[in-house]
Amino acid sequence: MADNRNLAPSWITKAGFGVLTFNSALAIYRARGDAASVLFVAGSYIALLLLFGCLREYEHAAPGSPARERARRAVWPLTTLLTLSFAWKVAAVMPSAVAGAVVWGLAVATTVGGFFALFVHG
Repeated sequence: MADNRNLAPSWITKAGFGVLTFNSALAIYRARGDAASVLFVAGSYIALLLLFGCLREYEHAAPGSPARERARRAVWPLTTLLTLSFAWKVAAVMPSAVAGAVVWGLAVATTVGGFFALFVHG
């Protein structure tokens, strides 16, 4: 059975989410007028919140339970979304096409590795 003694977020978790929220709001404010940047920041913020929620659900669910399996299955698409969106932004500012290709190669390798770790290796 899952350990339900500490379900409330700690103060450090709350502070971290506060900083994340503040920085995201500031980035959106500074990017006003640039729809792609606003969408990137807002999408990343939402994906991170969903990812942390899934990880929390996974940690608190009983081993082998359907809730734990649902949370595990949701982690990979969320991490893939974040990895590929950050690769898109980083590759766009790389000075050469080769450096951009390296960024995309690493993003794909991370995504494939995550899939194998979560679903194939088990």
